[in-house]
Amino acid sequence: MYAVIASGGKQEKVEVGSIVELELLSANIDEEVTLAPVLLVDGANIVASPKLLEKTSVKGKVLGETKGKKIVGFTYRPKARARRRFGHRQHYSQVEITEINLAAK
Repeated sequence: MYAVIASGGKQEKVEVGSIVELELLSANIDEEVTLAPVLLVDGANIVASPKLLEKTSVKGKVLGETKGKKIVGFTYRPKARARRRFGHRQHYSQVEITEINLAAK
């Protein structure tokens, strides 16, 4: 059984026991979070309609926070001696998927 969840404007395929990095959540370490499923697949059963997905849930446990790779940007204006160098490093929440509940079949 696996599910596709939506979090932070992105979608991720998850199974029970898998560890995923999602955009930073407002949950503390060892706190349980409920994620919104977009698709659930259980062998021959496929649940994709929004009406049936309201009854399902994907739960996970926050393990900690990680950082993504650093992105370096550089902008300049020609002939004006204007330059700017900047960096960005995205923060992620590391979540372990504990259960996938399929209430409606």
